[in-house]
Amino acid sequence: MQEFGDFANIDVEKLLKGADEQFARMEEMQKSMADLVGRAEDDDGLVTVEYASEGIRELQLHPKAMRLSAGELAEKIKVVVADAAQDLQKQVNEVMAELFGEEDNPMSYINDPEKAINQIKDAEDAYNRTFDDVMGELDRIRRRMDL
Repeated sequence: MQEFGDFANIDVEKLLKGADEQFARMEEMQKSMADLVGRAEDDDGLVTVEYASEGIRELQLHPKAMRLSAGELAEKIKVVVADAAQDLQKQVNEVMAELFGEEDNPMSYINDPEKAINQIKDAEDAYNRTFDDVMGELDRIRRRMDL
């Protein structure tokens, strides 16, 4: 009877423990993400923004901001909102890097699509090698059985 190779020696308890730890880290990540808030302020202190997962959480305008033209104020608000969103993104990246490690951080694919493509190609290559191995083994069995 054919053995299952390395699969017969898998430590199921260790596998389950690792899965439990991963789920616990994911739960911790979800809680951490809910608490993240990006913050930014313009250089003059006229516009302050808090940005969270739901979008703009807080927008504060200093009374002196009303002295700006509508266009100037609108531009300041857009810049500060973008800065606050970028601050939130930075925090998300830090949480994900802590959870997954710097190299396996899924957020790194956002800024480096080439890395994502390479990862997909590596997975495709691994799949193709496995498929070729299985088909070769099936062919060997077929020949042995004269089919």
